[in-house]
Amino acid sequence: MESLASEIAATAARMVVEEGLEYGAAKRRAVKQLGLPARTALPDNLAVEDAVLEYIELFCADTQPAELRALRELALVWMERMAEFRPHLTGAVWQGTATRLSDIRIQLFCDDPKSAEIRLIDHNVDYEPQTVQGFRGEPVEALSLGSPCKALGEVIGVHLLIYDLDDLRGALLPDARGRAPRGNLAAVQALLKKAEA
Repeated sequence: MESLASEIAATAARMVVEEGLEYGAAKRRAVKQLGLPARTALPDNLAVEDAVLEYIELFCADTQPAELRALRELALVWMERMAEFRPHLTGAVWQGTATRLSDIRIQLFCDDPKSAEIRLIDHNVDYEPQTVQGFRGEPVEALSLGSPCKALGEVIGVHLLIYDLDDLRGALLPDARGRAPRGNLAAVQALLKKAEA
């Protein structure tokens, strides 16, 4: 049973790295690709993350660090633009598993949920409103846009997830491995400085 979960995780990891899929979608596609029943138990996200790190180390070690740096630098640009909304970087770009196909996910903690959207409108930023799953599984409004990344020569998806200011307290609790699941501006700057050293 454990080897089946490992096989699903490894197959999902390849899809995450090579196609930029989210973990949930990659796990479901892996089950389908492996010809397993739809009700097959899926590995948890930590197992997929481990498999992603392994895949990157094996197949992308020469390119991934520079791609990750470019994505973190672009995330920092958007975090600085949206600084008044207490931005926190999360997902693959924060955790260090991102490649050029990964989108940037920034959580904003706002006094007024419409204020971030108004900010984008005032600066003539084209965005697409969506509803996505939040960090507690609840529906959350997201403002999604494409942002050019010179370093990668591509347009990168940036998703600004809108949370209430009260959600910030619970957002800072460590994950199952004791790591911070998201980081503020100073934390992202520290990651970039550490990578330079």
